[in-house]
Amino acid sequence: MVSLGIGTSFAKHLFPLIGAQGTTALRVTFASIILLLIWRPWKRPLTREQAKIIFLYGASLGTMNLLFYLSLRTIPLGIAIAIEFMGPLAVAMWASRKAKDFIWIGFAVFGLLLLLPIREGSSQLDLTGILFALGAAICWALYIIFGQRAGKMHGGQATSLGMTVAALVALPFGLKTAGLEMFSPKLMLGGLGVAILSSAIPYSLEMISLKRLHPKTFGILLSMEPALGALAAFIILGEVPTGIQWIAIGSIIIASVGCALDAGRKQPID
Repeated sequence: MVSLGIGTSFAKHLFPLIGAQGTTALRVTFASIILLLIWRPWKRPLTREQAKIIFLYGASLGTMNLLFYLSLRTIPLGIAIAIEFMGPLAVAMWASRKAKDFIWIGFAVFGLLLLLPIREGSSQLDLTGILFALGAAICWALYIIFGQRAGKMHGGQATSLGMTVAALVALPFGLKTAGLEMFSPKLMLGGLGVAILSSAIPYSLEMISLKRLHPKTFGILLSMEPALGALAAFIILGEVPTGIQWIAIGSIIIASVGCALDAGRKQPID
């Protein structure tokens, strides 16, 4: 989470040069190249059904990254992450559908309402940025659903091929926005750094963590991502959330922790 927060904060420095679309394209393209070299997925054959799942998994991943970076043009990083968390929260709540989940739904909705510019004296966040973040949340939910199906395959193969599809989704938007300027050595070096910090390191560490941590513990730790993202953005970008925005982030974190605790009770330790 620290690596992801730092990488995304540095990615915003590329926005004035190649836009959010160009930055996304560089990030996922370099990440796909790194993962392809590590996992060499071509060594294992794919069935038609597996290829279909990989395509859906990668398309949701690429669209999620693109919409998330577009949201960062106008809203702070910590806020964007908090809104994006609505995706996995919705998946977790739908999978459970217990009466108790309405408590966590209430915290999540309360946090989101605090962020929406719908009343006088509200957080005054850009509505377009919020909508992009909500779009990323929907894609994150789809990414989880398709990722669970892809998870039945070899993990490295699914991740590397999925990231390759994500790169193919993002590249046309990057080229349209930044053109061939995107491939200048300086910008490519920056994109490589963002890819390593925001994709290669986090995804690799996540694979290791998931093998060693109980799902409940992993979910609770992951719930801190909006706060860590806001901290990284404060240190690197000077983005300072308002008091209301911190309350909103905290409310969404509580909802996420609550869902993780309930999910953990349904999955006993082997």
